[in-house]
Amino acid sequence: MTNVLILGANGQLARNTTRFFLKHSDARLTLYLRRARRLCNPDPLRVTIIEGDATDPNALKTAMKGQDAVYANLSGAMQQQAHTIVESMHAASLKRLIFISSMGVDGEVPGERYRSVLDPYRDSAAEIEAYDLDYTILRPGWFTHDEEIDYQLTQKGTPFKGHDVSLNSLSDLIVKLVLSPTMEVRHSIGVSRI
Repeated sequence: MTNVLILGANGQLARNTTRFFLKHSDARLTLYLRRARRLCNPDPLRVTIIEGDATDPNALKTAMKGQDAVYANLSGAMQQQAHTIVESMHAASLKRLIFISSMGVDGEVPGERYRSVLDPYRDSAAEIEAYDLDYTILRPGWFTHDEEIDYQLTQKGTPFKGHDVSLNSLSDLIVKLVLSPTMEVRHSIGVSRI
C-alpha cells in the first residue's frame, strides 16, 4: 500500500485527485492544508487530514514521516514552499515528488509571452530541479471540467501542444506517477488535451 502526502489538499485539482486515488488505488492519503475544517474526510479508513502550512518545516517533516510520495498542488509563496518541501523531504529521506506548475514557465507555448505572473512557478520549478529528488514537475494547460481522460505529454524544451486539459486527465496522470515511482522521474512535462 502506498502512502501519499497531498499538499494544498483543498485545491480544485487536489480534491479531484483525492477522489481518483480513492477510486483507482488502495493508497492511503494524508491531506495537508492550512485550514483543515474546510475539508470533510471522504474515507476515514484511508484518509488523514492535517492542518499545516507548506512553509513550516517542522510541520512538514512530521507529516512526511511514513510517506512514499508527496504530491504538491500549491499557490502563493511558491519558491519558499518548494524550498521547504525539498528540505523536509531530504530530512525525511523521502524521494518522490509530483509538483504542479504551469504551462508557459519555460517559454514553451508557441505564440504566447507570459510575464511575471509565472515567476513564482518558474522559481519553484528551478528550486525543485536543483535538488536530487525523484521529482516530476507537471506543467498543465488550463483546467476544464470535462469528464474525459484524454491527454498528451510534452517534454521540457519542446513546444507545448494545446491550451487546456481536463481535471480528470491530470488526476489520472498524477495517480499513475505516484503509483509508478520511476515514471517521468526528473522530468518537467507539459500536459494538454490530445
